[in-house]
Amino acid sequence: MTRTAADLTPREVAELAGVPKRAIEKAIEEKVLLVHTGKIPALRSGKAVGTRRFLGVESVAYATLVRRLTGDVTLTIAGKRKLIKALKSHELSRLKTAHVEIAPSVTADIGELAGEALERTDRYLRARETWIDSVSGIKGGLPVIRGTRLTVHSIEARLEHGDSMDDIAAENPDLPREALEAALLFARSHPLSGRPQSVSRRPAA
Repeated sequence: MTRTAADLTPREVAELAGVPKRAIEKAIEEKVLLVHTGKIPALRSGKAVGTRRFLGVESVAYATLVRRLTGDVTLTIAGKRKLIKALKSHELSRLKTAHVEIAPSVTADIGELAGEALERTDRYLRARETWIDSVSGIKGGLPVIRGTRLTVHSIEARLEHGDSMDDIAAENPDLPREALEAALLFARSHPLSGRPQSVSRRPAA
């Protein structure tokens, strides 16, 4: 089974929900968030790799809710599982306006508490599908913005070295902002191992 357009890695969920990856791993260990496995292209070779763990978009809503409600509502493991089950019953488009019970007599407005994270997730999934690519003959299979030789990790490296997203956008006027933002989130949630990515300031064209 290969990754679908709506599958997210635990790191992607953490980035989109604004929580530490450890929080997602803990929810997986507690069997609150249930992973499924699939294959994606290897970051370096572009070849199919073994199994990877994936989560659904409801995981972003769950992690965001738990973060926002910390200190106000204490959920048991059973309560957390009930919450994720309720969230999973909605598709992304309907989840943004859903109301779910998080505790006896306590209902959460998902749009108010997690709407921004879900909108960000929706934009990211669309942009990831459209713009992020990995081809063995381009940059050794490293993930790039489709149609360019601009690796996603070079964008991350430039920002870490003091450049802004506006600087990168100005040098690559043919790329929409959504492509650059998706590349950055993809890079942060798929860190490279080994030698650091070099910083390139040349336009992507």
